[in-house]
Amino acid sequence: MPVKEAGRVGKRGTLVIPAKLRKIFGIEEGSELIAEETPEGILLRPALTIALELYGPERKAEFILSNAVDARDYARAVAEVRALGLDPEAIPHHRPEDD
Repeated sequence: MPVKEAGRVGKRGTLVIPAKLRKIFGIEEGSELIAEETPEGILLRPALTIALELYGPERKAEFILSNAVDARDYARAVAEVRALGLDPEAIPHHRPEDD
């Protein structure tokens, strides 16, 4: 049987979720929640936060250059980095080993 308990809305819309429900769903102070409109009312559910790294042009160039597998691929990577308006020699990267 689903747990049903009353909560309370405080100042500025702060919602107090009963301790039993917080424990069941692993909600702690600072936890992020998603509030969603449904035909039955408001659905609250735990949110999943994923760290995201944004790469600038220099970091992208580093990936392009370092992922080259041979001399021909490296030449293509150098051209691609130059097309980005960057100097490949100024980008720290690993060159493929000559065969």
